[in-house]
Amino acid sequence: MSLLRHQAQKCLANQVTNKGLNAFITASSPDAVLRQVETASEANDSALRGRLIAVKDNICTTDLPTTCASGILRNFRSPFDATVVEKLRAAGAIVAGKTNLDEFGMGSHNVHSAFGAAYQVDAEGREVSAGGSSGGSAVAVATEQCWAALGTDTGGSVRLPAAYAGIVGFKPSYGLVSRWGVVAYANSLDTVGVLARDTAAAKQVFDAINAHDASDPTSLAPSTRSRIRAAIAARSAASNNGAGSVPLRIGVPTTYNIAELSPAVRRAWIKTLRQLRSLGHSLHAVSLPATPSALSAYYVLAPAEASSNLAKYDGVRYGTRAAGPDGDDSGVLFSATRGRGFGDEVRRRIVLGAYTLSSEAMDNYFIRAQRVRRLVQREFDAVFRAPNPLLAAAAPGQVQEDEGIDVLVCPTAPGLPPSLQALKETKPVDAYVNDVLTVPASLAGLPAVSVPVAVDGSKEQGATVGMQVIGQYGHDDLVLEVGGVVGEFKPEAA
Repeated sequence: MSLLRHQAQKCLANQVTNKGLNAFITASSPDAVLRQVETASEANDSALRGRLIAVKDNICTTDLPTTCASGILRNFRSPFDATVVEKLRAAGAIVAGKTNLDEFGMGSHNVHSAFGAAYQVDAEGREVSAGGSSGGSAVAVATEQCWAALGTDTGGSVRLPAAYAGIVGFKPSYGLVSRWGVVAYANSLDTVGVLARDTAAAKQVFDAINAHDASDPTSLAPSTRSRIRAAIAARSAASNNGAGSVPLRIGVPTTYNIAELSPAVRRAWIKTLRQLRSLGHSLHAVSLPATPSALSAYYVLAPAEASSNLAKYDGVRYGTRAAGPDGDDSGVLFSATRGRGFGDEVRRRIVLGAYTLSSEAMDNYFIRAQRVRRLVQREFDAVFRAPNPLLAAAAPGQVQEDEGIDVLVCPTAPGLPPSLQALKETKPVDAYVNDVLTVPASLAGLPAVSVPVAVDGSKEQGATVGMQVIGQYGHDDLVLEVGGVVGEFKPEAA
């Protein structure tokens, strides 16, 4: 029996054992998977050859339904594969199945799914949050039901589940990975990301899907990609810059030290910074004063784009049509289909987005949120040592080479994963605070990775929290490299 076949069989067995965690909405046929493993092992020498990779169920596939965990798309099958799925198949990878998510990617705990919540079981036997919206992908990777998984990250939807599940979650720079065939939530924020058990595997998947796609208007052109690579290579050669060389200048964003940080997360952050300093890297406090406003701006901009994107789901052009008359004297056409097809959280964000785009609220909400977004982007550019390669000139206030930082290191989530029971008693809007540390990088389109760091202390011994590494635009390899170093840190002695 080949090693690849053995690994595939182990993943398939784990899918059966962990079926109750509801990680998959639709799993691929075991027989078909094993046939593809044998074929791929003979025909392809890629690093992904014969690997089982799960795909979040808002990414189109021809052989499996694409439901977005929504009742309105319960029976939808795409006539084409998303570009990222095409590239995975071309590299010899096998789609393990379509993973659970918060409906249309809207949520932080994967409880807003028409197919039920995806969840984890902690050391005490409690059912706890898998994070959202890519919770199914995170659970599938953490329980070894697949080798790696694709997710989508709009405001932290890859990094937050990774932090809760104790795995690696990587969000690339916006525009590097094609969004063609990805069902849109918020076009200017959505980024296909990777969940894996280590940064090496995450990089292998990223390398396979990182390419220009003419079908995606937000995909970076080849000329721009070449210019960015040349600029980064020139800087690296001049400074011998990398996680393996010293000293890196590590930024510590003081505005991320929020009151909501749990003691366990704060201890892990301090431990991580202390161990980075022990390797010879220097620590530098940086201020990002727009951070407190970033979350509010996100929850104006993302619902506004979502309300527009979801307008097409009416049961005529797309979606499952509700039985009976769809509209009456007191309603509007499509009201029954949309009311029954969409879940509570999606309806909530559609209403919020429609309001912020209205003529009465546009200036006070949407335009102001766009200004905050630009401010967040400029503040990041002002603290990094490397200039933003997308800008023709240095941003206003750009720091000098010897003053800037190479990467930022901060927590991914404010606390450990809450129980599903606790979430039932939490107001929907209160759950939004879980994104407070991940949203800023999304607004700026920056690469960021969450890696697990062990929690010291008897009560949480054995648990991990997510530690986030954020880099300048285009410096994805450096972010993964530093993330790999952080992920290797061991618990400190008591």
